[in-house]
Amino acid sequence: MNFRELQRRLVAHLRTLVRSGDATERGLARLTGVSQPHMHNVLKGKRLLSLEMADQIVAQLHLDLLDFIEPGELLEWQRRR
Repeated sequence: MNFRELQRRLVAHLRTLVRSGDATERGLARLTGVSQPHMHNVLKGKRLLSLEMADQIVAQLHLDLLDFIEPGELLEWQRRR
C-alpha cells in the first residue's frame, strides 16, 4: 500500500458517490473547497489531488484512511509484523 493507491481509492470513492447520485461534482467541490473544474478533472482522471486537497476531502466527508483499506490487507500487514 502506498499514497498513490490511497489517492486512487479516494478518487474511486468520490466517483461512486457521484455515480450513485449521493453527491454531485459541484456539491463535492463546494463541500471540500476544491474548484469545480479541478474536481471534474480529478474525477475524469486528468488531474491529481494534492495531499492537502486529499486531506481536506477526507476530513470534510468524515472519512478515515482506514476506510480505504480492505480487511485482508490489514490481516496481511499484521502477519508481516
